[in-house]
Amino acid sequence: MRITGGDAAATSAALLGLTLADARARMPELIAVPQDPVADHRLLEWLADGCDRYTPMVAIAGEDGLTLDITGCAATAGGEGALVADVEARMARAGLSLRHALARTPEAAQALARFQTAPAADEASAVRRLPIAALGADAETVLALRRAGLNTLGDLASRPLAPLAARFGEELVAVLRRLLGASDSRIVPRRPTPALLVERRFAEPIALVEQALATLDELVGEAGEALLARHMGGRRFAARLYRSDGAVRDLAVEVSVPLRDPKAVMRLFSTRIEALADPLDPGFGFDLIRLVVPVLEPLAPSQLQLEGGAVAAGEVAALIDRLSTRMGRARFCRLRAHDTHIPEQAVLALPAVEVVEPVAWAVPETGEPPARPLHLFDPPQRIEVVAEVPDGPPHRFRWRRTLHEVARFDGPERIAAQWWTRADNAGLTRDYYRVEDARGRRFWIFRHGLYGQEKINPGWYLHGLFA
Repeated sequence: MRITGGDAAATSAALLGLTLADARARMPELIAVPQDPVADHRLLEWLADGCDRYTPMVAIAGEDGLTLDITGCAATAGGEGALVADVEARMARAGLSLRHALARTPEAAQALARFQTAPAADEASAVRRLPIAALGADAETVLALRRAGLNTLGDLASRPLAPLAARFGEELVAVLRRLLGASDSRIVPRRPTPALLVERRFAEPIALVEQALATLDELVGEAGEALLARHMGGRRFAARLYRSDGAVRDLAVEVSVPLRDPKAVMRLFSTRIEALADPLDPGFGFDLIRLVVPVLEPLAPSQLQLEGGAVAAGEVAALIDRLSTRMGRARFCRLRAHDTHIPEQAVLALPAVEVVEPVAWAVPETGEPPARPLHLFDPPQRIEVVAEVPDGPPHRFRWRRTLHEVARFDGPERIAAQWWTRADNAGLTRDYYRVEDARGRRFWIFRHGLYGQEKINPGWYLHGLFA
């Protein structure tokens, strides 16, 4: 076992990389715990959630770093210096230490935070003094550069870039240019930038849930006015409540049609809070409440119809939204036709609040019996069939211990498997028959597999019942 990480004391004692036995010999008071990458990543995600209070542009850098794009956002915290001081204070209250740096590019900021050892006159000088390891290249490349007498980024930048690219690759030169600020770069944020964002910051944290809900009500009203001005509506409204101790509480509601009515949105938020298994605990208080509408959709002003059709449709949509919010988005579904010839995949059950593209349902010909039954068994039920010839139509069959004599049949309708995906359980062909027994009951049965080609003794299944 080796030491892979440690606090400032372990780092200063050069324990990183040593075996555990050697490290204990050098520092007898060493406290060692097993490495837990999953817990480390969860901690980094928790810190990233807390950094959302400063800017929506937050990205995870490596296993132990965060990059924040604070362009245009530092003013809300009182400037860059006040923002850095606030980050340091919050990290200290959480019992954590950090190294930070400000730079024009994400790569330069990360390199300075990780490798800078002393202050410099300006950013360019600080970057040029960084060691070659700041490039993030593999150990073999770093060793080759050092053997060539190139120990700092300044040494590397003073050389012609073409020979470097030919020897070590274009990627190394591209990283060097981004570190030096010669080429621009952007971070990829953890969350996409929302289409609409409103927030409220508090100089003193609010410790009452009622005050937080009143603030959320105000933010929903502001969002509604902004949506009205844009002639747009939202399908999802997400609130984030930032506690002063760094914890973040998320509340989100979805609607089945575009919405901008503040009262309707707040009713859904109230329903969501009532359904929470973990109560909304303010702790030491909320110092920031933010409401975002991730995606906007056109929503024109509606005019009431004389017969009340629009009102009825709106009430149904509101009912779906309330039920889905209270009991879960997957508990209430709507059926959607799917363009496939596989019977059990022809209808999809999707959450009622999801956006679905309308697909036309198949309409049977006038006077013709339905081609598909109203009820399908999932999975199809095995039956015993007697046929005059092995590959012929059924003569009688037994289902649930009852014998049915076939009076009429129609078929076969041959349905092959999806050969391009092999989605069928065995890739066998099905021969479907619509049959009617002597008592007038109608069934949809199929023979699974072509006789003598795909199977020697194909099985029979009952797949559905006609009305």
